[in-house]
Amino acid sequence: MDTPKLSITRNGNDSPGPLVLHLIGPLVMGTTADFSRQLRAEPAQTVVLDFTEVPFIDSAGLGAAISVYLHFKRTERKLAVSGMNEKCRALLKMTNVEQLFPMFDSVESARSALA
Repeated sequence: MDTPKLSITRNGNDSPGPLVLHLIGPLVMGTTADFSRQLRAEPAQTVVLDFTEVPFIDSAGLGAAISVYLHFKRTERKLAVSGMNEKCRALLKMTNVEQLFPMFDSVESARSALA
């Protein structure tokens, strides 16, 4: 069985406003260590995680996302989520953590709201 891969790419432009990190791949047990390490090392004051290309999240991925969110909150920074599909949103709703993350339908709406 192949190990799942999650890549994280920066938005690639130097425009003002929140940094956008595009996630590509599942956020699952096998990808949480790199996800957590990269996000904790990110110095940006405001970050939008674009989940458009994340097909699913498991409980380990959800735990990692919560941990990263709390890290941002403790360091007085902002973390928001955009483009999350219904399958991923259902997990957040089922576990009663959906209100924890500022969620937006698109990167553009997140950037506008957080600018």
